[in-house]
Amino acid sequence: MTHNAPLADALRPRTMDEIVGQAHLFGKNGVLRRMVESGRMTNMIFFGPPGTGKTTAASVIAAQSGMEFHKLNATTASLQDVKDILAQTEGMFGANGILLYLDEIQYFNRKQQQSLLEYMEDGRITLIASTTENPHFYVYNAIISRSSLFEFKPVPPSECLKMLRRALAYLNEQGGTSTTLSDTVGLALAEGAGGDVRRAVGLLENAYFTAGFEEGAEITAEHLAGFDAGIGNFNEDVHYDLLGCLQKSIRGSDPDATAFYVAKMLSMGEMFPLIRRLQVIASEDIGLAYPQAAAIVRACCESARELGMPEAKIPLIHAAMLLATSPKSNSAYVALHAATEDVEAGKGVRPPVHLQSPLFKGYVYPHDYPNHYVEQQYLPDDLVGKRYYTPGPNKTEQAAAAYWREIKKK
Repeated sequence: MTHNAPLADALRPRTMDEIVGQAHLFGKNGVLRRMVESGRMTNMIFFGPPGTGKTTAASVIAAQSGMEFHKLNATTASLQDVKDILAQTEGMFGANGILLYLDEIQYFNRKQQQSLLEYMEDGRITLIASTTENPHFYVYNAIISRSSLFEFKPVPPSECLKMLRRALAYLNEQGGTSTTLSDTVGLALAEGAGGDVRRAVGLLENAYFTAGFEEGAEITAEHLAGFDAGIGNFNEDVHYDLLGCLQKSIRGSDPDATAFYVAKMLSMGEMFPLIRRLQVIASEDIGLAYPQAAAIVRACCESARELGMPEAKIPLIHAAMLLATSPKSNSAYVALHAATEDVEAGKGVRPPVHLQSPLFKGYVYPHDYPNHYVEQQYLPDDLVGKRYYTPGPNKTEQAAAAYWREIKKK
């Protein structure tokens, strides 16, 4: 028996009743079901984790609406692809209209999203966009204001199990087998997939072939163990593992490993998590050794957002390599950690009176003194003399330390 096409595609629901999970959208009183059944079609933005039915929902809605349905993925598509669709379907315009499903809309830059808005406003397309990110951060505000937002939530194990049952029945029918799956193992598989139905179905398919085709074959936990089932969300684990590997490579000043993990993350569509982590690393691991790194990395990340993929790769590797080859210091991070321990221990409750408004009685204004410095108490009484910050052994911090030693000497 051979089976090459993804099983999740073969089982993709054709009606709202077949969609598992998302009862708040497609259940008997689901808001999307009621809206579509009333004949109301509007621009929509679907947001939520992968494998929760966003693409499926768009297909079902398109079929029920009778509109000409086209799908694009913003990681590889361009505005020209949208124009091509409009040109190809021009003869149909004015009938039921065009429904465009744009997956991963966050990878369209601001200019592309603005141009897309023009086609939405003149009625040439009805847009359903999807994203795994928060749309308020990554989707152009004008598109959001003209769309209805719908959240897709991780599918509960009990709902995911329904799809697993359907998948196993399909495999048995195709292969002429009678393989079984207990509720206990099925629920464990569903839970291990972390609400991602597509992943759960893929794991079941692998386990089905591993279990063999003899009479009485049963899919067990042992069959699933070889495919990392039941140990958490694989996608999420890989996501955080790669971020950790990247940060450790940059912290370890290894530009080659850094380049590899950047390339790996971008190939998996992890541009926005990469952007966030690079900005963290700039302050956590480079810090005061090269303070300008944070500003440069921020500029590169903003550039990547505006450019969109694939050009966004260039400023992102620029930022990552800058961090990997920069001097390192975590002195500011360590200072914060030490100070936080005292705060959480309940120390320093009362700051010095002369630092408090409104009268600042007894406060001495440093700018009135030579070198803009005068000695006075800043820490609370119970923390006087406490040191949180120790300059790192790098040129920038040592220069600053030498300057203040000279200024502050009595």
